Amino acid sequence: NRAGPLGLLQPIADAFKAIFKEEVIPRHVDKWVYIAAPALALIPALIAFAVIPIGPSMTVAGYTINFYIANVNIGFLYILAVASIGTYGVVLAGWSSNNNYSIIGALRTSAQMISYELPMGIILVAIVLTTTLATGVGSLSLVDLVTTPRPWWLWIWLWLAFPIFFITMLAETNRSPFDLPETENELVAGFQTEYGGMKFALFFMAEYIHMITASAIMVTVFFGGWQGPFVDQFPLLGVGYFVIKVVLILFLFIWVRASVPRVRYDQLMQFCWKIMFPLSLVYLAVTAVFVALS
Repeated sequence: NRAGPLGLLQPIADAFKAIFKEEVIPRHVDKWVYIAAPALALIPALIAFAVIPIGPSMTVAGYTINFYIANVNIGFLYILAVASIGTYGVVLAGWSSNNNYSIIGALRTSAQMISYELPMGIILVAIVLTTTLATGVGSLSLVDLVTTPRPWWLWIWLWLAFPIFFITMLAETNRSPFDLPETENELVAGFQTEYGGMKFALFFMAEYIHMITASAIMVTVFFGGWQGPFVDQFPLLGVGYFVIKVVLILFLFIWVRASVPRVRYDQLMQFCWKIMFPLSLVYLAVTAVFVALS
């Protein structure tokens, strides 16, 4: 019952099946909000890529090709702002469904994402401080972050923060063991309970695009983005390096999903406020002291 050799085409078959299913809108929902919610969940995941460079600039026939959409000096702030917008789609989906399971799942999602955005933002502030000290480039642009050479000691200090940042991204993307908004044995399908067909597929796509975006952010901040051997001679190699690094981070997401059991909701919130938040503050404080003394 699998499509294609070794089932490799099964995801495509499932996508077509979801697209061509009949669209049923329950009578008790708030219709227009119910319809708009999946798009509000998907769009922030897509537009976050606007400031992420996936390769070096190259010149072809006198034209400069940039592998990014926008090089803005507020790249870090843009990422934080867009990450917050994604919460609205989930909350509106739960509220418009007029279903107890849906609204509980939506409230869980909003509380979880807002809570874990704090340690994520604190880590990004610390990274900007240390990068400014080490390179002398006081920029919030992700393009400048990748293109500016960084000393070896800065890489070590950045990698110390990677476990904290990765865990916050697991919570931000609602991935196991933090997939509490969709606990099947408690909430049926959480905020997606009343959705089916293409609308359900949009939520499904949004979740995995959020994973890809989160992986791209971590590659850019912690692993040099598209940097690698021979990129100066062959710029397209940079795109390949970037894709390989993103795939490795995605493997970590899937590995954690297969290895770590789901936690309880109270454990999720306690872990944020009692462990992740203090750890991120300690990292920022040590960074600030080091910068001040330097």
